[in-house]
Amino acid sequence: MLSVNALELSNAMHRLSIPGVLHKARHSTQMDDQTVQQRRHELRKAVIELRARGLNAPAKWAAEQLTGLPNEDDDEPKLELTGNADETENDVYLLAKSYFDLKEYRRVAHVLRGSSGNKANFLRCYSLYLAREKHKEEERVENSGPLGKEDINNKDLETVETELSAARQNGTADSFALYLYGLVLIDKEQKAEAQACLLESVTAFPCNWGAWQALQVLYSEREVGGEVGLPRHWMRDFFLASLCLEVQENQEGLSRLQTLSQQFPESDWIVAQAAVAQYNLRNFDDAQELFEDLIKRDPHRVEGMDTHSNILYVKENFPALSHLAHRTAATDKYRPETCCIIGNYYSLKAQHEKAVMYFRRALKLDRHYLSAWTLMGHEYVEMKNTSAAIEAYRRAVELNPRDYRAWYGLGQTYELLRMPFYALYYFRRATQLRPHDARMWCAMGQCYENDQLQSVDKDKMEVAAIRCYRRAVQNGDREGIALHKLAKLHQARNETREAAHYFKMNLERIEAENISGSDQLDALIYLAEYAKATGNLTEAESYCLQLLDYGAPSKEKAKSLLREIRSLQRHQRSAAPAEAGTRASTGAFTTPVPMPLNALAHHQQEAGSPNSDADLSPMSGTS
Repeated sequence: MLSVNALELSNAMHRLSIPGVLHKARHSTQMDDQTVQQRRHELRKAVIELRARGLNAPAKWAAEQLTGLPNEDDDEPKLELTGNADETENDVYLLAKSYFDLKEYRRVAHVLRGSSGNKANFLRCYSLYLAREKHKEEERVENSGPLGKEDINNKDLETVETELSAARQNGTADSFALYLYGLVLIDKEQKAEAQACLLESVTAFPCNWGAWQALQVLYSEREVGGEVGLPRHWMRDFFLASLCLEVQENQEGLSRLQTLSQQFPESDWIVAQAAVAQYNLRNFDDAQELFEDLIKRDPHRVEGMDTHSNILYVKENFPALSHLAHRTAATDKYRPETCCIIGNYYSLKAQHEKAVMYFRRALKLDRHYLSAWTLMGHEYVEMKNTSAAIEAYRRAVELNPRDYRAWYGLGQTYELLRMPFYALYYFRRATQLRPHDARMWCAMGQCYENDQLQSVDKDKMEVAAIRCYRRAVQNGDREGIALHKLAKLHQARNETREAAHYFKMNLERIEAENISGSDQLDALIYLAEYAKATGNLTEAESYCLQLLDYGAPSKEKAKSLLREIRSLQRHQRSAAPAEAGTRASTGAFTTPVPMPLNALAHHQQEAGSPNSDADLSPMSGTS
């Protein structure tokens, strides 16, 4: 087992939970010794079976979860690391496996052309599938460069499909053949059939994480809660936790990860996924601590560190980002994640050309590396190269239509091009993927305020913008953009009550965060005028006194308002004795009514010269 610092591990597991949200376990998460032993046996067997078939990534994942189980007792029986008793690996298979490890896929298919047995048949078909992928990559590079689009057909795929389809129909296809057939069907855009095939695969052999990942692409957010058609196996919990993060149900995903962390207390994968969830929730401090825990436990880890670099970029932490870039480069200089981290470092230094160079290098190493396409699009926007930015973002959404950052980037780019109708479409897609992200709603609200859209139907577009900004407020707009926008929109529509409400909310936010700016001045001026108009002269005076702390023209505006307020206060005091006499003579009680708005013009004339400061003191006008 891995040697892990117990304190670091405890801290990491503690941070899996959502801040301020209590975790409610759906069922007991404690495992008895027999259950632990059973899962350890399953994972050990999975590592052997997956490695024997060249499925190295799923084998690595299974091995990581194997070491994530509670510490093993010395007297626990061990699983012999040998092949299946019913299918001895003959000399031909060993030769084919050696060719496979060297990526000589067509030689594998040739050597195994006459072999029988499920393992040999799978390795032969899988080699043909990979040979087709390799050929497609070579043709793409020759025809359109290392970052060109793929438009290559290959007869090998048809051969594999025919053979695997026949095996499935006659019932001879095992779980691995079904997995491969599912991948072929995904390539051919037959998603319903692919989903059924992959479900059969994970039901027959649940510990193949590759099959679960392929299945994840075919599931939607509507199916997360229903767990449609999934086998009743503990691997389903890993799948659902990963799927929740994929469809941006991050709080649900954290809850599931916390349950898994009690069953696999030493799993680095669970900690890494929790860090990604916290990053998606914009809890950057918690996410950074989780990533730092991972680095302490595994100093040479590169997987997932590109997300860590995104956090350091957002926090503008130059030293930490530089240290991360040097560490990953020393571990493996030619990993896509390493190139992405170095690209983020140069982007933070505003060296956008160098950043693009490293993002392109990452894509040459792995053209399906989603983050590099999206981040390269951001860099092209900074360089004002809108056509290149649009191309990068489009490639990102082709790879993963759930990448909200790429949709959002497309919206921003079309806004720069002054094409708001296109921008609105892309922002709407981003809000569908991230309905709880205030930034997406603010972007769509600002798009509705565009002059081109307003010229179509001004009132309708303003109402739509108001709805967007309200959704942003409901989802915790940290920047405070939505409150100010709502106040200004209601002000423009002469909806004074609503405008005052949002100006006051925004002013409270500004004071709580101890910041200042033009938004604060706008709020103070409007609230002072609104309070004066509604007869709340004391409140209006308070806002004006705050405005006196600012320079011109706000200070001059405050002085003018204070003179008007003093005049109104004198008028109220002079009217009080006459009103009292009327009450005494009639015996009636009358509730004082605020001065109507149409009477203010007369009192403004009594305010005196605009350059006079005689009435600005809080004590002026008193007898």
